[in-house]
This record gives sequence, structure tokens and C-alpha cells, in this order.
Amino acid sequence: MPANKRQQDREEKRAELLAEARRLYIVNGYEDTSMATLAKAAGVAGNTIYWYFADKDDVLLAVLNAVLSDVLTDYQEVATAPLEDQLVWVVRQLQQMRRLVNTVHTRAAHSPAIDEWHTGFHAITEGMFRATLEQAGVDRDGIDTEIKIGVFAVEGLLTHGLDDAQQQAICRRLAEQWTRP
Repeated sequence: MPANKRQQDREEKRAELLAEARRLYIVNGYEDTSMATLAKAAGVAGNTIYWYFADKDDVLLAVLNAVLSDVLTDYQEVATAPLEDQLVWVVRQLQQMRRLVNTVHTRAAHSPAIDEWHTGFHAITEGMFRATLEQAGVDRDGIDTEIKIGVFAVEGLLTHGLDDAQQQAICRRLAEQWTRP
């Protein structure tokens, strides 16, 4: 190693690779980001990535876990806001990660590891949604159906190009339905 290059901790280098992968996957998409592209962007030799990740799906899982961790932390800021505001916040967060959302749905059909992550993601988010709806007073007998309606509505908002006002109106209508006495 050249004398002017400092040695780097393994976790620090992994975190740098992960940050670059996250940026590239969000900007360019998973499919359009090869491992060689990632290595070049991170300033490492092509095989270096494999010292830290088993394969491209392993990189994707690490990116997804990092994004989920950040979003769950950020969610605490809106967790006590009115339900409409929470729904709008979730939709906007997912829209920022649209390429990752699409990738997860596509890769889940081909990768058991991604499918398992996707299933776990739904379990976490539906559990949080359940707690929010229970706190709002939604009847427990029909709550499973209401959770599915909410999930389908959010996924629909992600796939259709509605403007902010239309999205807000849909979130408002759902929140009114769930918080009606």
C-alpha cells in the first residue's frame, strides 16, 4: 500500500460501498448499476466489493436495510401526527425510493433473499399500520381488511402519476374513513 494511503477499517469501507450503492441504486436503478460501475464509483478494484458482499443481491439487501433503518428513525417525527399526515409522509418517502420499490417487487420473484426481505418489510409496516389504526379506534374485527386497503392505496399512489393535491385528497379520505366516530 502506498505510504500516503491510510489503512481503512473494514466496517468503514463497507459503509462507503453501501453509501455509494444506495446512491447509484436510487439515481440509476439496480438493473443499470453493475458491480463494475459500483466499484468504479467507489474507487475500488472490481473484486473488492466481493470482500464485503456475496453478490449484487447482498448489496441490495444491505441498501434496503439501511434505507429501512433510516426511514423508521425518521418516522418517529410524524408518528404522532394526524393519520392523513402520516399517510402522505409514507407515500412521499416511498416515492423518493421509487426505483428501489420497483426493484424489490421485480427481484422478489427471482431471489428468495429479496422475497424474504419484502415479506418482512410488509410485516413490519403492516404491524405499525395496525397499531396506528387501533389507536385511531378502528374496529378490530375489520382491521385486517382496512390494513389491506391502506397498503393497496399506498401502492396505487406509487404506481400512478397523481399530483400532490390528488395524493393528499386520497390520504385525507382514507384518514377520514378510519377516524370517523
